[in-house]
Amino acid sequence: MKRCLDIARKDLRSEFRTKQMLNSMLIFALLVIVIFSFAFGPYPENIDQLAPGILWVAFTFAGMLGLARSFASEKEQGCLDGLKLCPVDRSAIYMGKVMSNTVLMFIMEMITVPVFIVLFDYSISNPLELGCIIMLGTLGFVFVGTLLSALTVNVRAREILLPVILFPVIVPVIISAVLATGKILSGTNDIWAEIRILGAYGAIFFIVALLIFEYVIED
Repeated sequence: MKRCLDIARKDLRSEFRTKQMLNSMLIFALLVIVIFSFAFGPYPENIDQLAPGILWVAFTFAGMLGLARSFASEKEQGCLDGLKLCPVDRSAIYMGKVMSNTVLMFIMEMITVPVFIVLFDYSISNPLELGCIIMLGTLGFVFVGTLLSALTVNVRAREILLPVILFPVIVPVIISAVLATGKILSGTNDIWAEIRILGAYGAIFFIVALLIFEYVIED
């Protein structure tokens, strides 16, 4: 775990110096929320059906910007070979990247959600349940996205290929997260089915990623 934390700390320190990836994610997510709020603002009867999808569109596409750069920056600066030469298990690299990507996603979401609530005029009656759904959905997204980001790092058109192979895989996460978010925003508490799906999905892909990451990151 210390090695994983060292890798995550290195990534976060580098990111917070430039804020290149975080600023891109934040600006993209906020632009999506603002544009949709203007587009659907005059039709409040449709907002309850559209708002959960809008929120997760902002999360996933903004997160895609961060995931695409997760291993690409290491590759461009020649750091990826240094990480692979370290006398540690390759899964430690994966865990470190998951930690740093998750922190950046959570920062982006903590800023995006209040803006979403204000622009769409929502009052969240169950903030803990909404936080739980966002956390589980984000973890499932990051577990798969980090693995596929490493898989496509050596491909020239990785920015195009990553969304193409990632979105079909995370369909269960998106559907469950959107359904659960819609129930919470409408005041319904029956979200245990979605929580079980998100939890099982995250656990399965986390274990699979740990087992196959050393083969994925090979040249």
